[in-house]
Amino acid sequence: MSNIQPILDKVLDGGRLTAEDATALLQSYDIARIGAAADEIRARKHPDNVVTYIIDRNINYTNVCNVVCTFCAFYRRPGKPDTYVHTFEEICKRIDETIALGGTGVLMQGGLHPDFNIEWYEDFLSRLHALYPNFQLHCFSPPEIHNISLISKLDYETIMRRLKDAGLNSMPGGGGEILDDEVRKRVSTKCSTQEWLDVMRAAHKVGLKTTATMMFGIGDKIEHRVRHLQRVRDVQDETGGFTAFIPWTFQRENTALGRRITEEPTGIDYLKMLSVSRLFFDNIPHIQASWLTQGLRLGQTALRFGADDMGSIMIEENVVSAAGAHNEANEKELRYQISEAGFIPQQRDILYKYINRDEIEKLDERQSMPLKQLSVAFAD
Repeated sequence: MSNIQPILDKVLDGGRLTAEDATALLQSYDIARIGAAADEIRARKHPDNVVTYIIDRNINYTNVCNVVCTFCAFYRRPGKPDTYVHTFEEICKRIDETIALGGTGVLMQGGLHPDFNIEWYEDFLSRLHALYPNFQLHCFSPPEIHNISLISKLDYETIMRRLKDAGLNSMPGGGGEILDDEVRKRVSTKCSTQEWLDVMRAAHKVGLKTTATMMFGIGDKIEHRVRHLQRVRDVQDETGGFTAFIPWTFQRENTALGRRITEEPTGIDYLKMLSVSRLFFDNIPHIQASWLTQGLRLGQTALRFGADDMGSIMIEENVVSAAGAHNEANEKELRYQISEAGFIPQQRDILYKYINRDEIEKLDERQSMPLKQLSVAFAD
């Protein structure tokens, strides 16, 4: 393997990594030096020594989906007996529970329902926003927006503007997986790489912030992962609309794809991908650890490999858990993990603004309870 020190020196001196640099780092086994460089870049970007987390809830409003993704164990085809669409009252009940736990927003996504047009989503958002005007609605994903476009015959920018006007605050980076059609076409029938990127451009153009994600270990290789990084960085150069990048590994347990893949990413692979992401994304402020998929201990370790955010206690999650991830944490545990890594824990909202609740150190019994708290496959 080639000497990676000149690459690390370049980024530490303020230079920008190329795709070739990222490839060399991901091919290297020198995880300690890569991680140390990423930790240094994190410290420069966030010198206050704070690591953030969020209290929100992932509500999957429907599991009806008209596409097939072999990495997903959550979706159900239209007409199957175990399909559901949550009622508005059920969703309000979940939001009330989230607010009672100190939550500031909801991450809401669903399957690609064949009957839901733009008017359905506008009505849905406007009713929620009217009832909860200060509660952040961090909803949907590029595949869902693409699905609305197909049904309602509208361009992405028009859809995003109408959803924003109805009450949408921001959008998560779901459905990114690997942004390379060589991989995507093998595992999914939903939106293409270009369509995903174009939805994000449209969201940013109308003034919405979003996150970007990567799910690797679905038959992809290093070159596919690097193309993913490059494409996300290129959009960020254009728009500046991504607040965070969240990489995680495919959860294979109950999926069709998982039965076909014999090799899955290791903890080292995850930490290396996370570190290279921090080094490569000089234009994205936050890198989030995915303790849900990696476990709390590796999620904590990620804080010394470039991550500055621990994501969510996630009061409810159904997608990754359906695929086989069963890690749990409450707010008290998440704050402990952050503190023991040498950082100051700080609750944030979806847009990374700090939340200062009264007596946050004195977590009440509700927040000490071991809730079903998982982060999300589509991420915050």
